[in-house]
Amino acid sequence: MPSAPPPPSAAGGSCPFCGGEIAGPLPFCPHCGRRLSAPGSGPACGRCGSPVLSDAKFCATCGATIEVALSRPSSQPEPRTEFLVRLVLLDETGQELQTHETTQQDTTIGRNEGDIRFPDDTFLSPLHSKLSWEDNQLVVRDLGSRNGTWVFIEEPHRLADGDLLLIGTQVFKFRRLGYPGPHAPEVDATKRMGSMTPAADIAQITQLRADGSARDVIHLSPGRDLQLGRERGDWLFPYDPSMSAQHAVIRSEDADFVVLDAGSRNGVAVAARGAIPLKTGSRLLVGDKLLRVEIP
Repeated sequence: MPSAPPPPSAAGGSCPFCGGEIAGPLPFCPHCGRRLSAPGSGPACGRCGSPVLSDAKFCATCGATIEVALSRPSSQPEPRTEFLVRLVLLDETGQELQTHETTQQDTTIGRNEGDIRFPDDTFLSPLHSKLSWEDNQLVVRDLGSRNGTWVFIEEPHRLADGDLLLIGTQVFKFRRLGYPGPHAPEVDATKRMGSMTPAADIAQITQLRADGSARDVIHLSPGRDLQLGRERGDWLFPYDPSMSAQHAVIRSEDADFVVLDAGSRNGVAVAARGAIPLKTGSRLLVGDKLLRVEIP
């Protein structure tokens, strides 16, 4: 675990997180609120909150990409004063149906509560998700909805334990295994017969039913990629018309796994956990409503 940054001197100093000036040895920064003097108060992962090294590219606890520089910024960006965002409702073919415009710093979406409502969507929770401007970045959060808030990936996504994937209409859960292989080591020295290839399963992908129960499970091991599709691949779903013939790949990268869209028609989405950054062109699925984000 990285050590905490030193507290400011009695003569004053600057916050190692936001760069704000501090007049004296304070336990918290008066500008950003970060603790300055306790162990573990260094840079932290935006997904799981675990401490990370200032030059880390990935969180050592959950594997999330550290996208924002954690060292002291050379200059502070001007705070955003305009919060205009357009959410374009799309149909199954990608045609625009309706545009919702918001200029609020926080905008909620729901079936019968929130700033933007879709009362006809029974897959939406009463209050489902929230868009917020935080540090000049638009992010989306799920508000504990029944069916989740899904963000379609635009580049390879490094999987973290517990991630949910939407591929076609199938929902999958990624889990890390706590030990190499599907079974814990045995005390008995007698060797057990069984397949030696692959030698170690370190993760698994589980197909979930609508009630959340497990249907099928595929184990993942280092050096083994998994291709999913309707007609071609290692795991086929011929009964899912929303899935492309060759839809997605879960690629092994040493002990990590990333999911990629294999040029599918409907894309690959990841359930929002914490604050997920958005940009112009990002697509969200809330309930059965597909929304495209436009930031002027």
